[in-house]
Amino acid sequence: MTLAASATAAVAAPDERGSKQTVIGQPRTEHGCARIERSLPELKDWPRIDSQLKGDRKYEAKIREILKGMTLAEKVGQMTQPEIGTITAQDVTTYGFGSVLNGGGSWPNADKKATPQDWLAKADAYWEASKQTRTKIPVIWGIDAVHGNNNVYGATVFPHNIGLGAAHDPCLIRDINEATAEQIRATGQDWAFSPTLAVVQDDRWGRTYEGFSEDPRITRAYGFEAIKGLQDNAKKRIGEDGVIATAKHFIGDGGTTGGKDQGVNAYSEKDMINIHGQGYYGALAAGAQTVMISFNSWTNDVINEGKVHGSKYVQTGILKEKMGFDGLLVSDWNGIGQVTGCTNASCPQAINAGMDIIMVPGDWKAFIANTITQVESGQIPLQRIDDAVTRILRVKLRAGTFDAPKPSQREHAGEQEALLHKELARKAVRESATLLKNNDRVLPLSKRSKVLVVGKSADNIGNQTGGWTLSWQGTGNTNADFPNGTSILKGIQDTLGAANVTFAETADNVDPKNFDAVIAVIGETPYAEGVGDIGKRTFETARLYPKDLETLDKVSGKGKPVITVYVGGRAMYMNKEINRSDAFVAAWLPGTEGQGIADLLIKGRHNGFSGKLSYSWPGEACPALPGEPAKTPLFKFGYGLRDWQTGNVGKLDETSPGGFCSGGGGGTATEDLEVFNRTDVAPYKSYIGSPENWGLEIGPDGQASQANINVVQSDVNVQQDALKTTWTGTGPGQVYLQSPTGTDLRGYGNANAAIEFDVIVHQAPAARTVISAHCNYPCMAELDATQAFRNLPVGQKSTVKVAVSCFADKGLDLENVNTPFLVYTEGTFQASFANVRWVPKAGADPDVISCT
Repeated sequence: MTLAASATAAVAAPDERGSKQTVIGQPRTEHGCARIERSLPELKDWPRIDSQLKGDRKYEAKIREILKGMTLAEKVGQMTQPEIGTITAQDVTTYGFGSVLNGGGSWPNADKKATPQDWLAKADAYWEASKQTRTKIPVIWGIDAVHGNNNVYGATVFPHNIGLGAAHDPCLIRDINEATAEQIRATGQDWAFSPTLAVVQDDRWGRTYEGFSEDPRITRAYGFEAIKGLQDNAKKRIGEDGVIATAKHFIGDGGTTGGKDQGVNAYSEKDMINIHGQGYYGALAAGAQTVMISFNSWTNDVINEGKVHGSKYVQTGILKEKMGFDGLLVSDWNGIGQVTGCTNASCPQAINAGMDIIMVPGDWKAFIANTITQVESGQIPLQRIDDAVTRILRVKLRAGTFDAPKPSQREHAGEQEALLHKELARKAVRESATLLKNNDRVLPLSKRSKVLVVGKSADNIGNQTGGWTLSWQGTGNTNADFPNGTSILKGIQDTLGAANVTFAETADNVDPKNFDAVIAVIGETPYAEGVGDIGKRTFETARLYPKDLETLDKVSGKGKPVITVYVGGRAMYMNKEINRSDAFVAAWLPGTEGQGIADLLIKGRHNGFSGKLSYSWPGEACPALPGEPAKTPLFKFGYGLRDWQTGNVGKLDETSPGGFCSGGGGGTATEDLEVFNRTDVAPYKSYIGSPENWGLEIGPDGQASQANINVVQSDVNVQQDALKTTWTGTGPGQVYLQSPTGTDLRGYGNANAAIEFDVIVHQAPAARTVISAHCNYPCMAELDATQAFRNLPVGQKSTVKVAVSCFADKGLDLENVNTPFLVYTEGTFQASFANVRWVPKAGADPDVISCT
């Protein structure tokens, strides 16, 4: 990848040490928007950013006046951000919250179909409650509007960032973010937790689709235009059409080792400056008023900052001092709890590092009490609190919140047309879709074509929109949840006429010979954050989504051209699918306007394909490991065909390494085998069992119930990452993770691995309880873990480790393991299980449970 970024006006100015520091301001423009530059000279140090939003000097005097009259409790209240599901309007008055947020899948009155008026009523209630406080400082409401106002029923949802990156169009980014600001105004929020500026370097990361590109040049130009769009091109204050924007997540979330969400970024500071920092130079130059700190750590042989939520060098040294950022820093969801020595309710380290607003969704009451005590004891200097509140007030003044009316009386409030931007979204879909293969110029199809449409994502707007849509994970949605949306199938039907389109999802009982062409719409299903991490699994979609290949096999080679449309959040190893396709289109996650795909597939008045890959497309199923040379991509960054081009793909190698990229066979495993990480890790699925049904699959909502045992989602490490399992004591029951077939895990035996899981015991087991692993029942091995569970502290997180050798010694056939984790008991027991994995070398750790 080219180490290059969007050039801006950059000059050298002396800093306080007398050395010259690069200053970055407004970018060069093209077509009236930030230009994606060919290259940028390498930066030696963090630059100083010249923000276009200067604010008003009068604000600073007003801030000093307000601050002088505030009590410590009022100041800490301004720094505290709870989630709307955990507070009342009266709490806003009582505790003086400076801001509130709603998480993904959190709506007014817990109603997924809440109307703009419902949202506005809630916003008004919070605003009026803040005006009842002694200080009368208005509260602001933050929302994850990451591809449109995606939490709101009926709103237009735009393509996710990976698709927008393929458009290579900064002006489009400005337009979409202007529209998003209108959507947010329609429902009464003040603050968008957007844009994501990660420069993703490993597509195994579950948030890959949130990054515009692997190339920082695109991210820098897009960061500038996204902020301008959201903040109404603010210079002194944000206008009535704008909202407060957030540059996130600072810094390095797109560069973690192995693409592990919330993992370790081991990049050098030079690379942090020149790769991962670039989006922020654009965003801050455009006047971004808030920066969200990242979950990841920053650690290598030279740097040991650990979790950047606790890094004073990152937050204060880099952002506030070197880069000159004068807005506010906000933490991510319970991010402070991951800092060494902290909990979700207490983290003086994060505040002392430079954090100004702390996102404490549920533990806000304890956080307020703890923080006040820590200031009074001198653990947190009052000067740091005053700096934080100064920044919060500065942003609120620049956003015009002090003199704005209540949310329902503001510009665009309640306007249905403000929620709907169908034509813009449709244009974005057309610019995003990328044509990778077009044998014999099969595309575009004639408007007189008779087509067969197949595939699970053809008529599934939930798959089109992906994660961060209505719900956090984007799961649980049906087409009925998108009353103003259009599926790809519906777009094709509306273009060709319904009589000329036959839909058979699995391609059963239809003959392709009866049609002019087949359109297959396949790909990933929704996920968000670490739930989408690939980990050590293969990139091969034929392994991850085998039914897609089965569908293609039913229609390919039957004498009629097959056009495959891939819907997904990252580039995948799809050689088998591409071989079975005459044309292949990467549609990414196009949002609610599937008509945009139909516009490209069928001849019409629209321009044809123009998308160019903003991520290279893998040519092998397993990515290069650290220290290995990069593997040659199948399609390089920037590749994309126009309608009149056929490409030269040819017959691709279909070699498959199997379901995992390491750890199998007779070698020695080197990477963790993740079995459950916030959700099931394919090919494993979670189940409960009892005599009522020994194989009841746990649903995507993390729930399942029988008389003897039931499961719901809970929190152990992060939000909704655990299976809270309750044994009622009425009979035997088990919770377990299982794959359809056995897997060769001898490599973990050779590596002296341990089965590890994080657990919170809520009620100790009353009867004998075992941990076991199966090699296709009745082949199995189990260990009595009754006392081990009883020894764990109730209500606190613990990590349990059991050496794999313990199970092998009891007869587990490591060459054929289908159930790598199972807990069984016959009495009452309640525990939350999270992060289940097999960890190489951990069998030698001093805290492993004894085999006996």
